[in-house]
Amino acid sequence: MEFDEYQRLAITTDQDTTKTGNASLTIPLLGIAGETGTLLAEFKKKIRDRESYEGFNRRAEEELGDILWYLSAIATRLDLSLSEIASKNLQKTQERWPLAVDGDDLFNSFDSQYPTSQQFPRKFSVDVVQSGENGRVTMRVVGTGNVLGDPLSDNAYEDDGYRFHDVFHLAHVAVLGWSPVIRKLLNLKRKSDPTVDEVEDGARAGILEELIVAYVYSNARERRYYAGVRHIDSEMLATIKSLVAHLEVKIRRMKDWEKAVLQGYTAFRYLLKHKRARIVIDMEAKELRVEKL
Repeated sequence: MEFDEYQRLAITTDQDTTKTGNASLTIPLLGIAGETGTLLAEFKKKIRDRESYEGFNRRAEEELGDILWYLSAIATRLDLSLSEIASKNLQKTQERWPLAVDGDDLFNSFDSQYPTSQQFPRKFSVDVVQSGENGRVTMRVVGTGNVLGDPLSDNAYEDDGYRFHDVFHLAHVAVLGWSPVIRKLLNLKRKSDPTVDEVEDGARAGILEELIVAYVYSNARERRYYAGVRHIDSEMLATIKSLVAHLEVKIRRMKDWEKAVLQGYTAFRYLLKHKRARIVIDMEAKELRVEKL
């Protein structure tokens, strides 16, 4: 049975259709709470009685059906389609969690149609070195020797390692194929398209990327810079997605952002400990790697 057909038939059995507005939601919302409570009570019996309780699956099927009915009633009262709700929810969860069918075909380069001189190198390395115990951090592109940006300090009252934060931008390049900050530092702005140069590669996009890095850092610092962490907060990822909703990187999924963040922090933790490393950016593999320097 299709969701919309179920919704159409379910409303014909609704006995509480006289109320309007918020009042019309009272019964179905209380119904969901009640049926969920009943399901939990049955689960408690299953835990308590173990193998001697044989009716859990049957009762669960019944309670889940009642919950579905109340969900359908709420959707109808709000003029929402149950099938659209299900479809959008599935799309949301598939963006967040990896699927076995996901492949490289979902990854599109943002600069492949531009001249080579305006494209990120698909694979390059950067040496990151701190001078002295509390010195500034310098990044040099391997092969060219070009300094990537200015030598950085923490710009803080205490040593918090933020001088190494450009590694997060490099992770954005490797995993997302995007970083207005690194694009500017490498002199790869897409000047052949003035609009893209201004909107995607301009100062506002760069400031936004720095904001995202600082936002994630504030969370990571409270969680040991994600040491031993496999997944990061979904709400934070959703916020990042909303911040970049007007930019080309909006097509990257939450799980792509999560991968970029976790790989960036793997490199960051290494740099905090060793103060130097070679960072390999591999866009084809969508991977940032750390090598001993």
